[in-house]
Amino acid sequence: MPPDTARTRAKLLDAARAEFAEHGIAGARVDRIALRAGVNKERIYAYFGNKEQLFQHVLSESLQELTAVVTMSSDDPAEYVAQIYDFYCARPELLRLLLWEALYYGHEPIPDEDRRATSYAVKLQEFAEQLGVQPTPDVAQLLFSLIGVAAWQSTMPQMARIILGTETESEQAQARRREHLVEFTRQSIAAVKQPQA
Repeated sequence: MPPDTARTRAKLLDAARAEFAEHGIAGARVDRIALRAGVNKERIYAYFGNKEQLFQHVLSESLQELTAVVTMSSDDPAEYVAQIYDFYCARPELLRLLLWEALYYGHEPIPDEDRRATSYAVKLQEFAEQLGVQPTPDVAQLLFSLIGVAAWQSTMPQMARIILGTETESEQAQARRREHLVEFTRQSIAAVKQPQA
């Protein structure tokens, strides 16, 4: 890809990420994306196709960033969940994109569902291996729940403020929430690993 083309695509993806995070798929406007990027809107159609395809490019790129930053390399699965929390605190726009996707598609399949299902199957296998158990439906539910808990505080800042108090954005408050999340994860994992009577 020529350097100019790569730069233009990058500008459009950055502008589209901001636009989609603010307005969702239905509310985003191609004109505003082009204006933010300083690029002719015809480039959007030439590089990405329609608005829904552009959204998928933006979301896919954001999920790849999450995968690159948040890894299950530690011996402590609670650290993996804490990394998810850290990522969403630093980059809440991915959560917004995922929420807009959920609202737009509802219970219908998403365009790249098979690829994402494969990616999460790998994560589930890694998570189960760290726990020393098989990747059962209960372990899948645990992973899903822990990801949700890690994301929830950045997803619902107003609820965090109402329940936890006004100092929810300070570094100390985020550190306390992270510490709580790690301990909660460890207790949840211990409950799953206990043999059933």
